[in-house]
Amino acid sequence: MSMKPVYIIADNMVSPIGQTAKENFDLLKAGVSGIRLHHTAFSSEPFYAALFDEHTGFADNIPQSGAYTKFEQLLMASVRDALSAARVDHTGKRTVLIVASTKGNVSLIEKGSVDTELKKRIALSTSARLVADHFHFTTAPVVISQACISGLVALITGMRLLQSGRFDHAVVAGADVITQFVLSGFRSFHAVSNLPCKPFDAGRNGITLGEAAATVVLSVEKPHRPGSIRLMSGAVTNDANHISGPSRTGEELHYAIETAVKEAGIAKSGIDFISAHGTATLYNDEMEAKAITLSGLQQVPVNSLKGYYGHTLGAAGLVETVASAHSLLSGTILPTPGFEMPGTSQPLNVNRVLQSGRYNCCLKTASGFGGCNAAVILQKDV
Repeated sequence: MSMKPVYIIADNMVSPIGQTAKENFDLLKAGVSGIRLHHTAFSSEPFYAALFDEHTGFADNIPQSGAYTKFEQLLMASVRDALSAARVDHTGKRTVLIVASTKGNVSLIEKGSVDTELKKRIALSTSARLVADHFHFTTAPVVISQACISGLVALITGMRLLQSGRFDHAVVAGADVITQFVLSGFRSFHAVSNLPCKPFDAGRNGITLGEAAATVVLSVEKPHRPGSIRLMSGAVTNDANHISGPSRTGEELHYAIETAVKEAGIAKSGIDFISAHGTATLYNDEMEAKAITLSGLQQVPVNSLKGYYGHTLGAAGLVETVASAHSLLSGTILPTPGFEMPGTSQPLNVNRVLQSGRYNCCLKTASGFGGCNAAVILQKDV
């Protein structure tokens, strides 16, 4: 049985680089990175990250913004911009809001005693309901929190809800902010690089963290404008290997790739580029390289956008999917900032420079703690 097509009809990115998808993508093509050396109150030593400065005005047009946390303000700013472009009836029963995040409002535990009221306020379901009520959604919001594949799992969930016939539109939004809790957690793994990250590079030594939000509006209704993007398929697998260390073989991410390709009904030769997770940790990049090689895609151009945004956790899959969709529409493959020398046992075709051409299909991958993996296929509808 063929599934009904699902289209991306609107999108947004709010990041330290820009506040719309177009602004972000134009600056990505110009080689602008949001990563800076930061001195913050929650870290005793400076660290590289892509963080919002205090003067970023993403909350300026949110009524009573003081009632919401930074995390919720980010979600609202991103959803608002995407909805204005989508022009669908998001208040009707045929539209669902899906919220993806890894850590949400976890910073609230740094400021107060953990009591019943705080536990309710900190819950992702509370934030999702606040966002839904702000925009007058009438359906119950769906929350996805599955480590660093949350954004892609939210996209896949939206696609499947639409294909089931339950909804016609899905507003898929993801966000994460960097706090003392998040930074100290990654430092405890010795996973944070002392320099801007270097995905797939021989000299890589850890991640650079980042904060951002992104929104994708999915619909079963094909956009009227020429040149649209279809979300063709998606798959999720698990390594069952270790609570934080990924698979040593890459077989499980490979299985997610194979499943997504089969579901999309495309030939692997039709994949024009891969947007990898590419965190720049020793183990993640090695695992991804093995998975891509097992899938026979090692010659396909691959990039990681972590050198622009840092690792934006639960937002990463959505941020990078939006960038990939714009790459397809503009005939552009973005480079991989920080990559100089191949550093994985299975060499990949890591893209170093801005490329232009005719590109129709992209594979997006992600992996996360607990051994989770996800893959989706995007295709330009010509």
